[in-house]
Amino acid sequence: MAHEHKLAIFRGLLKFKSNTQKIWGVLILLSIITAVEVVLGIIKPESTMESFLGMKILNWIFIILTLVKAYYITWDFMHMRDETPALRKMVVWTAIFLICYLLFILLQEGGYVFDVYDNGYIKKDF
Repeated sequence: MAHEHKLAIFRGLLKFKSNTQKIWGVLILLSIITAVEVVLGIIKPESTMESFLGMKILNWIFIILTLVKAYYITWDFMHMRDETPALRKMVVWTAIFLICYLLFILLQEGGYVFDVYDNGYIKKDF
């Protein structure tokens, strides 16, 4: 198989990295990122409660960590590291654009819904 073993350079020695080692590495990395998210969600540090672009810094940290996990899953499990640079850019940049667009829509609509609940009925001319 083409993806059976990966040739890795480790401390100047050529060494094969098996699929089992790669799976454990992915599990450890994703577990660490998830553990950081869970700990931040439980303790909710007060120093990160300032606002940036309409959201708390803690929310931005969660969004960024989630995007890092999604990117790494795409990179490793969809074998993007083995593809041509053009295909990698098409997949990654399309996903980034769509996620940014979704965030914009959610923030825009969420702000409108908040204003309706906060101030009563609001009519906006679009």
